Amino acid sequence: MFERKPTHQIRVGDERTGVVLIGGGLDGTSPAPVSVQTMTAGYTHDVDGCVAEINRLAEAGADIVRVAVPEKKDTAALRAILEQTSVPIVADVHFHFKRALEAVEAGVHKIRLNPGNIQDREQVNAVIDACKDAGIPIRIGVNEGSIIERKDKQQRQKELGAFFERGHIGGRHAKLLALIIAKLEEYMDIFHDRDFHDVAISCKSMDAAFTIAAYQEVSKRFDAPLHLGVTHAGPKETGAVRSIAALSGLLTQGIGDTIRISYANDSAYEVQDGLELLYALGLRERRGVELIACPTCGRIQVDLFRLVQDVNRTLSKAITIPMKVAVMGCVVNGPGEAEGADVAVFAGDRKGIIYVQGVRVANVPEGEILDRLLAECESFQRRVLSGEAKLGEKSVEIIPPDPIGDLGSGIAKIAAGDVQSPTGLTINQT
Repeated sequence: MFERKPTHQIRVGDERTGVVLIGGGLDGTSPAPVSVQTMTAGYTHDVDGCVAEINRLAEAGADIVRVAVPEKKDTAALRAILEQTSVPIVADVHFHFKRALEAVEAGVHKIRLNPGNIQDREQVNAVIDACKDAGIPIRIGVNEGSIIERKDKQQRQKELGAFFERGHIGGRHAKLLALIIAKLEEYMDIFHDRDFHDVAISCKSMDAAFTIAAYQEVSKRFDAPLHLGVTHAGPKETGAVRSIAALSGLLTQGIGDTIRISYANDSAYEVQDGLELLYALGLRERRGVELIACPTCGRIQVDLFRLVQDVNRTLSKAITIPMKVAVMGCVVNGPGEAEGADVAVFAGDRKGIIYVQGVRVANVPEGEILDRLLAECESFQRRVLSGEAKLGEKSVEIIPPDPIGDLGSGIAKIAAGDVQSPTGLTINQT
């Protein structure tokens, strides 16, 4: 749907975990699907806890999981962790180059490094050489929070003031963007001097607009695959908006090869929302249910909020194929909005009518909607998997019924003889 910017391709993982390709389009490679990453929140040296968290994140759909290794006891735990997990693992290294060397020796699949935090260039060279020998890539993180000198205030002011003041986003942001580009060019020269090219780049910020501008500039200047993200995005409620605002804009421009949405919350939400973003943009093939639900209004006559949550929770465990399921609270917009659904329920007057690819299969009381909908979805899934049916196979035209029809509250008036019989719901299949 969106033409991706060609980049160098890197490989993360091994035969046991499977290899995740990032980027592509240059050197005879094809662009790999945009991958989703996340990071553990627990201590890496807690082997059992770390393994359990990694496996849970992998089950949620994470392609790659990053772990922090600030101390030697963390890298010492890596070998045992790698033996019990089945997803590529990235070691997050800051300040001490020996943690990177220890992680490489333990068999980690990728290193995240900020060369600016390691002052001795020979130490950086040692990490590069170790990764080159092991055949694993490095992500260079030049994020807003770590790019500027923090200990030396004079150096900080020098760095901020040494570059152009005006830019397409202006003022302080222009200075920061210039600093990021300058630092990144400096870092990339180090890697090129060591003939090391398996590099990914990130330049995250907590500001969505600045994140877009920064990645646009980096994408123009470098052919390395880009790791997208908004850092310090905050709680899920606001972080989701901030992250999607930046990442969707970049992805639709063809910029970005792997993403991490960051929340101050359970990392599983990062994975779920990252995947949903890629599904929505058509950048990944959906796994599991695509749930459509109306936004609710005063016409609703069932507890739609609870029904949607129950349906989502139940079907996410039971359905593995990309089935489109619609849960609609009334007959006004429901039929049109559910037109492309494989399975749909139109609810009203404390009951629901269920359709499977345009065929009416049930009319049940509100309390039975969830169980019957699940049963119909599971039955349809079995037929798809056996080849008896196909997802989105039928083109269905649904003509909305009279609002006082089968699902309308006017049914009581009809029974009392106060109005004429309802028209019903007309479905024409082509």
